[in-house]
Amino acid sequence: MSLRSNLQRLTFSAILIAVFAVPVCAESTLHEQIDAALSSGNPQYEKQVATPADDATFLRRITLDLTGTIPSAEKVRAFVADSSADKRVQEIDRLLASPEYARRMQYVFDTMLMERHPDKHVPAKDWRNYLRQAFLDNRHWDDLVQEMLTVDGTDEKTRPAAKFLLDRELKAEQVTRDLARLFLGRDLECAQCHDHPNVNDYLQRHYHGLNAFLSRSYLFRDPKTKKTSIGEKAEGQVAFTSVFTKEEGKTAPRVLDLPEIPDPEIPDEPYKVKPAKNVRSIPVYSRRLQLADAITSTENQAFQNNIVNRLWALMMGRGLVEPLDMWHSDNPPTHPEVLQLLTAGLQKKDYDLQYLIRELALTKTYQRSSHRKTDAKSTDETDYRVGLLKPLSPEQLAWSMMQATGVTASTLDSLKAKQIKADPKKGPIVTAEPRWQEEALHDALWRNVD
Repeated sequence: MSLRSNLQRLTFSAILIAVFAVPVCAESTLHEQIDAALSSGNPQYEKQVATPADDATFLRRITLDLTGTIPSAEKVRAFVADSSADKRVQEIDRLLASPEYARRMQYVFDTMLMERHPDKHVPAKDWRNYLRQAFLDNRHWDDLVQEMLTVDGTDEKTRPAAKFLLDRELKAEQVTRDLARLFLGRDLECAQCHDHPNVNDYLQRHYHGLNAFLSRSYLFRDPKTKKTSIGEKAEGQVAFTSVFTKEEGKTAPRVLDLPEIPDPEIPDEPYKVKPAKNVRSIPVYSRRLQLADAITSTENQAFQNNIVNRLWALMMGRGLVEPLDMWHSDNPPTHPEVLQLLTAGLQKKDYDLQYLIRELALTKTYQRSSHRKTDAKSTDETDYRVGLLKPLSPEQLAWSMMQATGVTASTLDSLKAKQIKADPKKGPIVTAEPRWQEEALHDALWRNVD
């Protein structure tokens, strides 16, 4: 990158900091800075916001958000009776350290990344176990994304991570669209054939720049094992023509407006494994392997913005940008100063999602009652003066029903293996030996709710 480009980036960053600077103490925590940013410029803000949620409401909210279920009645009574000044902080930390937190995040990110598509090449159980272990280990977001985009499905240990690509059949068009939506917060589907007619920021070269990372890759089925994996060719360029203007273009791999990544000079043989019948070809230089580094690059602000916006929506009830996959200049964040704080905090902690979720949970904003003051004039939900009501996910509803009826992990140990009867056409749902497992019971219960 040229010196001029670096100077331009530094100048732009300095302007952002100057414009969105929030007058907070240098020693303040991220959650304190977030609260200060939301109230900045409005001396009446603190008088207009809702009161803090009572202890029972807070406990229900945080338990649902961090573990996916309501707390037990015993837990609520104990929490309300606890007079410790820091009991909310302690409860947040306890929940984040629990295996139930990993289970909750497993389902949140499964839904986000796979969008409830049916299984094709990687069983959902393997994929969910992979996600759960990742959150138990508190693997950082950039590391997780890099693995999902680089594994090829040949190693059984890492094969579950390949579900994102394999279960989309590695169709370059579908993967390109989903990469842009789920990792960059931009729905570029319309830009496949032309610049977006309504969003000036979404260009055809943006779509095809991402597509160029994947256009040489293909789904390979081993004739012996019948398992699928990812193969790749060493050649193939991306060219495109606008269906509106007939203007032609071509691009090397690139992420949005970041520089193109040219292929290196390969002096001799371009393949590690040459293409042949029933052989998975492997090139010396893989464009697909460049994708993970390019997506997660610190220069790619869209990657950072997208994940903090999705976590903000998870905890607060709506994104700083809505819809979550429609980031563009005509749809700016409602609170750019908060966005800047979140992305800076996430970068400082090397994409530690648990850290960011904890800071969001500690804000006064998150802990506010959902009851607006009677004299409050504003009804704009983007001002976060009240806690926003959030619908339960199917998993939260199922787990909460189990909790409310007493059918939880603590009672499963005393149950004998049984069979839950369903519609005769569907047949039996669960035949667990020697005891029910919580996952099986959850799935069975949810099917019976239908």
